[in-house]
Amino acid sequence: MTWIYGLALAFITVQVSAFCTTLYLHRSLAHRSLALHPGLAFFMRLHLWLATGMVPKEWVAVHRKHHRFPDQEGDPHSPKLKGLGRILVGNAYYYLREARDPETLARFAPDVGNDWLDRHLLRHGGLGPALGVLLFMLLLGPLAGGLAYAVQAGLYVFLSAVINGIGHAVGYQTFENTATNLQSVAWITAGEGLHNNHHEFPTSARFSLRPGEYDPAWPLIRLLAALRLARSLHVAPRA
Repeated sequence: MTWIYGLALAFITVQVSAFCTTLYLHRSLAHRSLALHPGLAFFMRLHLWLATGMVPKEWVAVHRKHHRFPDQEGDPHSPKLKGLGRILVGNAYYYLREARDPETLARFAPDVGNDWLDRHLLRHGGLGPALGVLLFMLLLGPLAGGLAYAVQAGLYVFLSAVINGIGHAVGYQTFENTATNLQSVAWITAGEGLHNNHHEFPTSARFSLRPGEYDPAWPLIRLLAALRLARSLHVAPRA
């Protein structure tokens, strides 16, 4: 029974991470399309730190550089330049290589990760997962907890690779840019699979634009807005 709880915890955690990534790191910090209540933003960045070790300044800088050079020389993780297989297998390597470049951080994310908490605690990406593993072990025991944490971490890394790889190689295109839409990917990545739409309207808080498209994060954004925990700053028109 402990293993069932472990798998459930892993899958729940990776989906919470996906929603925190798209709402906090992507739509709020990277593109400023969404304003979040400070308390909610704190929860999201704390969750991501514990579950993934993501440092907001690094994530935002790498993503903004990707938008500046989509599938061109300078794109940190283009499947058209490096090959789809390399991105699906080595996306974490390409991400970390770019995230460790001081010039990338200074140029593309000077406005992010500058408060006390970021500078003194959350910038230590390795400490977060260490504490996350400990929490999982306390909940499930050393073996089951450690394996459950590894499963959720591995799934998160894989989903990120799918977005960066498949999202520029497989699917349909409504707009003339290098990204693609794939609804099946959007279902498991909190809407990130609607990548062609996002590249056309990067500052839109909603990624779904055509009939039949569904952005799982959008109903949550509307709920958070009703609770006065979020506010959409820009929404692209329906196609």
